[in-house]
Amino acid sequence: MSDADDIESIRERKAEQLKQSLTAPDEPVHVEGAEHFEELTSDGVVLVDFYADWCGPCQMLEPVVEDVAAETDATVAKVDVDEHQSLAGQFGVQGVPTLFLYVDGERAERMVGAQDADRLRSLVESYV
Repeated sequence: MSDADDIESIRERKAEQLKQSLTAPDEPVHVEGAEHFEELTSDGVVLVDFYADWCGPCQMLEPVVEDVAAETDATVAKVDVDEHQSLAGQFGVQGVPTLFLYVDGERAERMVGAQDADRLRSLVESYV
């Protein structure tokens, strides 16, 4: 790959990041790894849901976080703790569901256990 190809690749990636930062997705974004997590939580208001497919309370919380993604200007990120054990360990996640709220790259809130829709929505909207 030439330097021109590298520069073009960087430009495309930065343009995509800028486009994503201008509008929050209307549905949860599944985190693909530590670097992706850092990109998602670096700017704006981001609700992060650490979950597991086998977890009953996580399954009950899923439609709630989907609603928060659709109805607020926050990004909602989902981290599968079975797939990303090191990421869960890095953030001290010992039980699921665990939710973090990030504001401009800084963790502002931590909640453990299922939360109701009104509480999550009002918490997110207080930071948007």
